Amino acid sequence: MKNEKKEPLVILTGPTAVGKTKLSIALAKAIGGEIISADSMQVYRRMDIGSAKIRPEEMEGIPHYLIDVLDPTEEFHVVRFQQMAKEAFREIRANGHIPIVAGGTGFYIQALLYDIDFTENEAQTEIRAELEELAAREGAEKLHELLAEKDPKAAEEIHPHNVKRVIRALEFYRLTGKQISGHNEEQKGKESPYNFAYFVLNDDRARLYERIDARVDQMMREGLLQEVEGLKAEGLRRGMVSMQGLGYKELLAFLDGECSLEEAVRVLKRDTRHFAKRQLTWFRRERDVIWLDRQRFGSDDGAILEEMLRILKEKEILS
Repeated sequence: MKNEKKEPLVILTGPTAVGKTKLSIALAKAIGGEIISADSMQVYRRMDIGSAKIRPEEMEGIPHYLIDVLDPTEEFHVVRFQQMAKEAFREIRANGHIPIVAGGTGFYIQALLYDIDFTENEAQTEIRAELEELAAREGAEKLHELLAEKDPKAAEEIHPHNVKRVIRALEFYRLTGKQISGHNEEQKGKESPYNFAYFVLNDDRARLYERIDARVDQMMREGLLQEVEGLKAEGLRRGMVSMQGLGYKELLAFLDGECSLEEAVRVLKRDTRHFAKRQLTWFRRERDVIWLDRQRFGSDDGAILEEMLRILKEKEILS
């Protein structure tokens, strides 16, 4: 049979604040799964509130991987995610369980699912140093303009403030003479080495935005400002990968005297809504996605879980 030799993999993703965490635990219990986090922030220790990190008591005994494993001074990027996720995958299979990738970083999920090769220019180059210097001198927008000239498709897909990815795309072009967008399309065309189900949980936009605003208010009540103050006291700054996360950069702007607390919270809510919109745009472009719209199930997690189990049996991921 087609999927006989392929290892099983279940993905549960969706926009921020849609309710992935609770559903992922219910799914893991139902199928004998263990969870690999595909979140670019929950990997960091001491960054709990702003990353909406799952608490130990919420795990309900389900093993989780790639949570609380790096110091905020360390860099976390797609290549490192791939390495760590593959290691976790092997461990979960050795335990006789099914790996469930849960989290909202679509780029990471794609990289693991299709085993995309990002290693061509992993090492530091003179070109990269030159582009980093240009970004520091003339700003992120100037760099993004350069990318728009060389690779319009990549410029459309990469946010101007994601300086690391803009630099990588320009560096790839300078090193190979090829557009990184074309290379990525080629890689995305690869067949997955897994027998997988790729679920995307979604909700009505108005309800999702309400949940985002409520979550930010909850984070503030739980002590997000104090968390960011503590990280700042450790010497962490906005330029670091860890401090680029939503909630951290906005409150650092307040702590650095650039805006009022009220303005920082307003910007955080706005930027989180924009982020959710970008996540959904990403997932809509992906192939082989199974959409789970909450409104179709009356927002009943039990009914959503039943549908997921039915599909997993159909795909022979579950016997």
